[in-house]
Amino acid sequence: MSASHVLASNGIPTTHIHTLSSPKPKLNGHSPYSTPALQIINDEKQFTLSGLSPGSNLNDQISAWDLRDVGFDYNLVAVFGSQSTGKSTLLNRLFGTNFDVMDESKRQQTTKGIWMCRGNDMNVLVMDVEGTDGRERGEDQDFERKSALFSLASSEVLIVNLWEHQVGLYQGANMGLLKTVFEVNLGLFGNKSQENANQRTLLLFVIRDHIGTTPLANLQTTLTADLQRIWDTLSKPVELQDRKLTDYFDLSFTALPHKILASERFESDVRALRGRFTNKSRDDFVFKPAYHKRIPADGVAFYMEGIWEQVQSNKDLDLPTQQELLAQFRCDEILTSALADDPIEAGKVIDGLGEMMRSWRSQALSRYDSEASRYHQGVYKRKRADLAGTLDSTLSPLFLGQLKNLHKAALVSFKAETVAGLKVEGYNFADVVIKARAGAEGRFSDGAREAVVAEGDAMWQWEEELRLLQDEIRSVADQLRKDETKKMINAIERSFKKQIAEPVDVQLSRPTPLIWDNVLRTYTETLATSEDLYLSKARSFDCTDDENDEAVTTLRQRAWAALRAKIDEQTADTAILTKLRTYFEERFRYDEHGVPRVWKPEDDIDGTFKKAKDATLDLISLYAKIAPQDPDLAYAPPEDGEAESDAPGLIVFSETKALELGARFRREADAYYVEAKRSTVMGIAQIPYWMYGVLVVLGWNEAMFILFNPIYLTLLLIIAAGAWIIVQLNLAGPLMHVGGSIALEVKRQAETRLREHFTEPLRAQAQAAMENENENDDNDHAPAPEPRRRILEPF
Repeated sequence: MSASHVLASNGIPTTHIHTLSSPKPKLNGHSPYSTPALQIINDEKQFTLSGLSPGSNLNDQISAWDLRDVGFDYNLVAVFGSQSTGKSTLLNRLFGTNFDVMDESKRQQTTKGIWMCRGNDMNVLVMDVEGTDGRERGEDQDFERKSALFSLASSEVLIVNLWEHQVGLYQGANMGLLKTVFEVNLGLFGNKSQENANQRTLLLFVIRDHIGTTPLANLQTTLTADLQRIWDTLSKPVELQDRKLTDYFDLSFTALPHKILASERFESDVRALRGRFTNKSRDDFVFKPAYHKRIPADGVAFYMEGIWEQVQSNKDLDLPTQQELLAQFRCDEILTSALADDPIEAGKVIDGLGEMMRSWRSQALSRYDSEASRYHQGVYKRKRADLAGTLDSTLSPLFLGQLKNLHKAALVSFKAETVAGLKVEGYNFADVVIKARAGAEGRFSDGAREAVVAEGDAMWQWEEELRLLQDEIRSVADQLRKDETKKMINAIERSFKKQIAEPVDVQLSRPTPLIWDNVLRTYTETLATSEDLYLSKARSFDCTDDENDEAVTTLRQRAWAALRAKIDEQTADTAILTKLRTYFEERFRYDEHGVPRVWKPEDDIDGTFKKAKDATLDLISLYAKIAPQDPDLAYAPPEDGEAESDAPGLIVFSETKALELGARFRREADAYYVEAKRSTVMGIAQIPYWMYGVLVVLGWNEAMFILFNPIYLTLLLIIAAGAWIIVQLNLAGPLMHVGGSIALEVKRQAETRLREHFTEPLRAQAQAAMENENENDDNDHAPAPEPRRRILEPF
């Protein structure tokens, strides 16, 4: 079958289409299809279908691989990338093939031409393509271009294998080669028939030796942008000018760690990647129907031969002329020189940055124009576009950095100005925020406009950054408003507590049947005042109705919690017992005029005690529930309040606690009752009045003797007159003090005299004993008797 016939028709005779045959059994864990790979295109650019001996061409090998009768139930994958990047090793790991791998000690070319092998236990044809940029071929790029175009046009999935450090490079990442291949592929195979309108090829980028410093998402963004830039600069046919990259290719990205330094993780990630080629239930399964070329397996060899013939005959893949080479060399040299004069440090934002960047870009293009315009015009214009793109790519990070720094500075200034404005007495929150926002956005806009290098270019747009700034300013303003609202609510809450503390204390300390009416009336009035205060201040905060409702609800909950805390404080065990005792004493120990009672035997102690005790016990049930008598004051605590609703009132303490308080109060009241009874008994035990008469009768004679004796009567009158004077002059205290001092002095003098009186004879006796002792010492040197030495010891 001729190549033109294969390319002209997507269908084949029905005799070529068969169902998938049953898979072959495995032998010792290995597929029987693990046969040596076949070189389908040799390094002399010859296809194996023609000019080779029978049995060694692709058509025969497909039969040997048991794929001739599978119809469309097969897939075709190829690998593309620089030489010595581990392409063959990757294919062997993914598909169980046996392509030759590089000897690492020599670092030389392993794969020459294009090889094909069937995947182990898989209906997959795997192509291993000779690596690009090899030293063996040197500057001969003809085979690189043709093999890359062939693999791109014939395979469903093209694995682009590259190192992580090659991402972002133009030649290192084979972007120049891809550009040529894309351009020729679009011209040769770009006109899709209606039947194959949705057919595409998957470009699977495998980034090797990924260490994780640069996230995969960032590498993906860089590669996608490079491919899109290449596509946009292609010389497309007139009828294909509106075609997009996504009309022909889907892009997918993955990364693998270092094969040697992280061997275990490398093998694990490769196994995971293999699942994308084998597990059809996965969402990221690579062999999707849209990628299949719709060529039956028995026609693959002829189909691929036809593609290779078209690739071989295309002149657009030939090397450039000598004139173009010279122009390219000189333009590259001049372009490099123009890019060398970069007076700006990346990442450093300075005033007048936009003017500096525009001046630098203009000078670089002018210098290039003056020196390169005399060379080949096609190369000159292409390199000039590359220079402009490189300049923009170099300046764009500075522009973006300027925007980020302006964004950050504007946000910081907005916060600082807003906080400073909120410290001013009587501030209006909305006015403060509006003024600070206008200043921050104005400074950002002025700085961004100044940093623009080329007006109208999408690369130099800053409006999106301004929108992000506005969103952040709005978020900061909302947070500040919430913070200020919380502060205001906290201040109102503290004021509410101060206003309600004393009235509640007074009402609970002087219990009456209207105690809860008075407490709730005070609470309601104070809360209404607090709510009005909040709403009046909240107007300047530009709060929504929902925010105001939420704040008022919070204020009510905190106010109720404050009231309950005060009530609980005043109705604690010690406090409530003190109130009950005070109330009982006022009714039992004092009369209606507030005068203390002096109990007499004839007083009705029992009746008064019972009446006072019953009235006091009634207070316990009054304190137990917040139950106002006025129905207009009936109050239900706000939701999430700390009190429990129990119509018609609110529980302060339980019935068990009420019974306990009643029992403790009765014990204290009984003690007062016993004390009152004891005082009446003491009054009954006083001296009888008739005893005073007996004393008068028995002492009559002695009294008459004193009254009718002039001496005793005069002495009695003097004593009485002196006592009266002392009392009138308040001299009783001083006289008693003086008398006490005189008595103490007399006592001291008497003790001194007595001590001297008894000590003198003993001292004389001791002196005599000492003299006798000295005489004895002179006579016989004998020691003095022990009793004599101790005569003075007691004194």
